Amino acid sequence: MPKFFLEDVGSEIFDVINKGGKKMGVSNLPRVMVESFLKEYLEIDFVAGKELKIFNGYYIGLMDETKNVHALKQIQEGKGSSDMIGITRFNHILDHEIFSSCKEVYVVSQGDKRSWKNLAKEKYPKPLIFHDGRLALKPTPSESLAMLMWLPYGLILSVIRIILAISLPFKIATPILTFSGIRLTSSLPENSHSNKQNRAEAHDHGHLYVCNHRTLLDPLYISFTLQKNLIGVTYSLSRMSEILSPIKTVRLTRNRDKDSKMMKQLLQQGDLVVCPEGTTCREKYLLRFSPLFSEMCDEITPVALDSHVSMFHGTTASGLKCLDPVFFLTNPFPVYTVQYLNQVCPKKYLQGSSENVEDCRFHVANHVQEEIGNTLGFECTKLTRKDKYIILAGNEGVVKDGKSFTNQQ
Repeated sequence: MPKFFLEDVGSEIFDVINKGGKKMGVSNLPRVMVESFLKEYLEIDFVAGKELKIFNGYYIGLMDETKNVHALKQIQEGKGSSDMIGITRFNHILDHEIFSSCKEVYVVSQGDKRSWKNLAKEKYPKPLIFHDGRLALKPTPSESLAMLMWLPYGLILSVIRIILAISLPFKIATPILTFSGIRLTSSLPENSHSNKQNRAEAHDHGHLYVCNHRTLLDPLYISFTLQKNLIGVTYSLSRMSEILSPIKTVRLTRNRDKDSKMMKQLLQQGDLVVCPEGTTCREKYLLRFSPLFSEMCDEITPVALDSHVSMFHGTTASGLKCLDPVFFLTNPFPVYTVQYLNQVCPKKYLQGSSENVEDCRFHVANHVQEEIGNTLGFECTKLTRKDKYIILAGNEGVVKDGKSFTNQQ
């Protein structure tokens, strides 16, 4: 919801509102749907809207015609500004209880609203880094109709794509999947020949690929571009995704010693792919990279990944994780870009450095994050998976599964 709301904010009206003192928002939508957005992203002080009826602690979807009485009382008691100005899009003022306290009232027509420019992301009062929900398109009447008409065909197409990826070798599946609408592009660094020579010399163990995390399909797309089986290491994975994956996948325990030992054993078996962010991020931001990968081997290949969808997001914080690949592949033309960067040698950061090993681990992780961010044009942050789930789900991303606890992705 915050993403769709922000994309509908006009730059002109936003500048006008910011010139005022205390601000109050009035909406025809239920207050619970818009209050957090208006307060967090537009810095509105009070929000008035229709209330949803509650039964046994649950919203039942029926509207209560009353307004936000608490906010009204604050205005009437003089806690708002004495020189209030009202701005409404209605041709006639319906909310007379609120606008009767305004010194002036301005009415915005639909023609005025169409002439506004969308608020640029750089002007957002708060960066939109995390958002949830499956819809990637704005649910306008025409877009919603097109989505509903496509959905049955998209689900069938998604199942076909999954069957092809599982059952066929990479060289055969790749052109067929491309014909089905999947768009995959990849690029190698300029010194890729020397990188191959270095990998050939390190024959005693596999190679480590470190990538940012866009969807659960990240390791699979890297495997398709390299045309070979890799081992995907992830911090969490649904049982369904683990069964359907055409490549070997291994869960990390978030215990540093156990995970380090397990990854070193897996590198003896073959090439490894790890996503050190620990969770996905849809927007052009990179979360903090866990430094665990920096101590695994002498050479690391950073991989910059980006994806684009037109209808459905292939990630969720509160929904069913097992449906993530299905939703991603339900899109008519899902796009993935894979860019291999120059190798990073962690040992070089120790040579001639006064830092201890622990500090160098973080330095390597930050360097890899920065290289991937510069390649993609993404902003690097220090936010973690815990921050994401506190914002989106109100928890730390840990759910109870029987007697044990498992981490969501």
